[in-house]
Amino acid sequence: MAKLSISKAWDETREVLRRDGKLLATVALALIVLPGVVQNMVAPTPVAGQLPEAGPWMIVLLVTLLIGLIGQLALVRLATGPQTTVGEAITHGARRVLVYVAVAVIVLVPLAFAIVALMLWSKKTGEAPGAALAMLVLLGLFIYLFVRFIISMAVTSAEPIGPIAVIQRTWSITRGNWWRLFGFVVLYIVAALLVMVAIGTMIGIIVGIVLGPAEPMSVAALLITLVTQIAVSAVTVVFVVMIARMYLQLAHHGAEASVPSSGT
Repeated sequence: MAKLSISKAWDETREVLRRDGKLLATVALALIVLPGVVQNMVAPTPVAGQLPEAGPWMIVLLVTLLIGLIGQLALVRLATGPQTTVGEAITHGARRVLVYVAVAVIVLVPLAFAIVALMLWSKKTGEAPGAALAMLVLLGLFIYLFVRFIISMAVTSAEPIGPIAVIQRTWSITRGNWWRLFGFVVLYIVAALLVMVAIGTMIGIIVGIVLGPAEPMSVAALLITLVTQIAVSAVTVVFVVMIARMYLQLAHHGAEASVPSSGT
């Protein structure tokens, strides 16, 4: 059972970002930033307390989410090596994305059914205290599974196996490292929120002064969305590379992450 070193993974992540940052940024801009901008521009503005109405925007949402997952799997491929081209990494991500989606469905769908069943039971019986306790249990289970399977993205990208094997492999290599992974997730979420709040506040003030209110489909709204998505992309790249380097530790891989300097 391998013991995870978060500090070692962070040192390796900084080296990968320093050496191959431009190539990682190319993938992120094409497969994370651009789809994110399109998604935000086509999604309707929800009314407070109501879900947005169904429409063609939902198809766009699904497509952009799928493209984003392909981008993340491609980033893992670039961050784990061996040497490959950016184009091959993206193609590799496209080949493996359905496996990753299947892993998410297998792990999360039973939990989703349990939550829905609990909500229906609570509504029917009016057992609010019991339902609240059960919801806390399900929330705890969700957090446990989320942390335990956080490496599944890297396993899916790095190993040519099916979804069931990915689940088994992820469960195996993360054994004994839940608290280390949980600590990483908490620190990452806190840092990412601070960065996003700071950037969102700053760009909102600047754009508001220069271009005025950010009305839907306005230049101001587009600029805020673009800057926000670039920030999201940067945070995502760091997260994915960290996941990739932690996977290499847990899987006992010795290969250094490397991509060709030309990116072609």
